[in-house]
Amino acid sequence: MTLCNKTISFITTCLVVCSGHLFAQNHSYPIVDTGVKTYYSDKDIITEPQKGEAFFGQDAQYIGHEPSYTNNHDGIITDNVTGLVWAKAMDEKMTYEEAFKTAKASTLGGYSDWRVPTIKELYSLIIFTGQLSRHKGNNEPFIDTKYFKQPLGDTSKGEREIDAQTWSATKYTGTTMRNASTVFGVNFIDGRIKGYPIFNRRKNKDNKLYVRLVRGNTLYGVNNFVNNHDGTITDQATGLMWQQADDGIARNWEEALSYAENASIADHTDWRLPNAKELQSIVDYTRSPQTTNSPAIDPLFETSKLTTQVVLVDISLISGQAPLIWMVATHIPVLCMSPLEKVLVRCTIRLWMCTAPAAKEVTLNQETPNSTHNTRVRKVTSGMFLIMYDWYVILKINSNLNFLCCKFVKLL
Repeated sequence: MTLCNKTISFITTCLVVCSGHLFAQNHSYPIVDTGVKTYYSDKDIITEPQKGEAFFGQDAQYIGHEPSYTNNHDGIITDNVTGLVWAKAMDEKMTYEEAFKTAKASTLGGYSDWRVPTIKELYSLIIFTGQLSRHKGNNEPFIDTKYFKQPLGDTSKGEREIDAQTWSATKYTGTTMRNASTVFGVNFIDGRIKGYPIFNRRKNKDNKLYVRLVRGNTLYGVNNFVNNHDGTITDQATGLMWQQADDGIARNWEEALSYAENASIADHTDWRLPNAKELQSIVDYTRSPQTTNSPAIDPLFETSKLTTQVVLVDISLISGQAPLIWMVATHIPVLCMSPLEKVLVRCTIRLWMCTAPAAKEVTLNQETPNSTHNTRVRKVTSGMFLIMYDWYVILKINSNLNFLCCKFVKLL
């Protein structure tokens, strides 16, 4: 990939899971399916690829734990997959401190054990069938609105519709933006994880976001890794088996899909590339380059390091840092610059997701950095998972990355 007169290949880690239905029983951390039913190439929507064809093995071809909810008709929604119990609606926006006070004081549904959800609990609600529109009122939220009330930003107060971020209880272990204390959150309007400073320096007051209370299954989001000593790691909490180390070879998304589908690791042949939610499940939010000098992943996993320093726009990928990682598919709308082979993505320790190939583009009159062209918003269909960075990066759609593989295993 050529950027700023430098040629690089990004390293990614690809995970694969076995085909067929997954079962939430016996697992404390079952991953809810993304809801993706559409097939894509790296440029457009396509018909379902068959085994052996290009782009076979993507998200829509593997059915996991389909989202399933029960409306208890008391302001409470039960997630039948995760065992988590959620507040159907959210109150007005509040500060981070107020969110915890609200949870402690809540007696919704007659229960007193409400809490602010962790980022992994909150992310379990996201579905990747949402779509961000440039037309006011046409957004399709990335949450099931048949069960959950999802407010938009208040445009009468000068907010954008996407200003509907939701707090989690998970803090970033480092700092961002001039040493700001930052908390991970999910925006169910534009479909991404991001970091939000607790204090807004520009407004000189605490930030206010929404909070959706949760109770039940306090083990959700807690990994239980077992080293199988054969090049694989089993997470007994999710039922997923992972390739322990990437092979150090950079591949584009199509090649990563093919590699995973044809992989034979530790005598297993049912490997596949993970979807975005599966990949997010192994992020270790207690780790960061600032605090642990490591990628945000359990040390049982081995990740390749960049061996050269490359300048991207105004920013450098530093030798020795962790790579980018391919996943099966995501949903996140990103800005695409002309020419169309380039994608502008926000790659941050606070966001964790970077997306690439896309379809369904619409033209906007908005400029991107270093570009005098109109930008385009695309419905993202595949992409990268970012382990540790806090940068803006310009990537080609067919960027080469390394990957780990994963598969589904039943508990003994």
